[in-house]
Formats: sequence, C-alpha cells, structure tokens
Amino acid sequence: MKIVVNVDVMMAKRKISSNELAERVGITPANLSVLKTGKAKAIRFSTLMAICHELKCQPGDILEFIDDPEE
Repeated sequence: MKIVVNVDVMMAKRKISSNELAERVGITPANLSVLKTGKAKAIRFSTLMAICHELKCQPGDILEFIDDPEE
C-alpha cells in the first residue's frame, strides 16, 4: 500500500512551474521536490490546502492510494 503524489501532473495541467507553486504556497522548492518525488513522509493540511487552492483542485486530484499486492 502506498500513497502516490500527482502534484506534477496537476502542475502540468495548470502550466505552473515548481518555483512558482512553491512561492505561492509558501514552501521551499526543495520541500516541494520532496513531495513531488514521493519521498515525503507527511504533509500538513495547511500545505495541502494551499496547494489545492493554487492548483484549483481537490486533494484526491494530487494524492492517490494504491493497494500494492506485492507489499
């Protein structure tokens, strides 16, 4: 089981760069990169809300649960 982060997909759809999104959300580009690559262990609801606000999407548009039978 894992959570897949699709922030990069939504960013491409909205034509927004990592640096621009990070600045608008109030996080560092490095922290956004950690989130985009799936290496983050947690995300604050306030950060998730800010990302959803800027990308005009729902949390389910950027976070996906995958039930991996191999795990």
